[in-house]
Order: sequence, then structure tokens, then C-alpha cells
Amino acid sequence: MRRGFKSEAERLADRVRAQIGLRSDVPPDIRQLAAHLRVEVIDAQELVGMDSLRELESLQPGAFSAATFHLPDGRTVAVYNPCNEPARTKSDIAHELAHVLLGHEVRELQQIGGHAFFTCDPEQEEEANWLAGCLLLPRQLLLRHAYAGADAQALAAATGVSVPMARFRLNTSGVLLQVRRRRTARSSGDS
Repeated sequence: MRRGFKSEAERLADRVRAQIGLRSDVPPDIRQLAAHLRVEVIDAQELVGMDSLRELESLQPGAFSAATFHLPDGRTVAVYNPCNEPARTKSDIAHELAHVLLGHEVRELQQIGGHAFFTCDPEQEEEANWLAGCLLLPRQLLLRHAYAGADAQALAAATGVSVPMARFRLNTSGVLLQVRRRRTARSSGDS
């Protein structure tokens, strides 16, 4: 990722959350966030049969989580895979909203198992992953839970995200290090 992007993403997530009146230490309602961004969220089984989604999953596990389409009538639609668990779906939708917020454009069309998919370049995917994490688990929320001693499983349960997303944010945000240093400094000051 380009230099400074991670800090920019944290600030962007805070601004967007503030626009919908959401405190930075509270888990978001991802559909409320989508509505604020004027993105319609649609279950893929409304567009193709569930049998086709299951077939794709069996041919290429994880090939389709979600995709965003900018329609000719001006609407933006995020389509998600209903085969995934709700916590994963929440992350998938946040990832698509991150693409919208960052103004990412579709780069290429790929065929997998007879199905066409639009993809972004790897750097854009990495940026969207990072911003999605910031939207779902902002720094203040992470700090509150980390100071309370929550691990990734407890954080995931409290916020409705997947354990991998909770682990990702705890490990990459620097929050755990910040909490550890503060506790060490307090312990040293007590001696």
C-alpha cells in the first residue's frame, strides 16, 4: 500500500461513521452505512439461482464473496454471496463499500467456472481490505475492547465480525502494542 494510506483510511472511516452519527467506539450497522453511501445491497440469489451459487462454490471455493456494479441508471449495487456466514458477509459488504468510498474502478473481467467476474487490481483490493476493517472495527472500538482484555474471539462476538477480521484488525492496527506499552508503563510507575 502506498505510504500514508493506512492513516488516511482510519480518518476516512471516522468521517463516514460520524456522518451517520455513529460513535467511533460502536460497531456499525453495515446496511445503514450502505444506505448512507446510496449503495443497494442485494443477495446474489435474487439474481441467480442458489444452485448456481453452490455449484460455483464447489468448483472454486471462495471465488465469489461480493461484487459492486455501477449501473447505467446511476445506481450502485453491491451483490453478496448468501453461502457465506453472516459475519463474513458483513466484511464482504464493508469491502465493497470501501471500493466505492475509494473510487476504485473495475479493472478486468475474469471467467471462473463459466461465470464472469469483475476484479480490481491487487493494490486496490488491499486498500479495500484495510478500509473495510477500519469501517467495521475503528481504532477507538479496538482500544476499548483491548483494554478490557478481549481477544479476537471476544471482539468478533461483541461486534458481529468474523474472527479473522477481528484478529486482522487487532494485529495490524497497533492497538495491542499500544495497550501493552501503556500497561508496562503503568507497572513500571507502580514500582
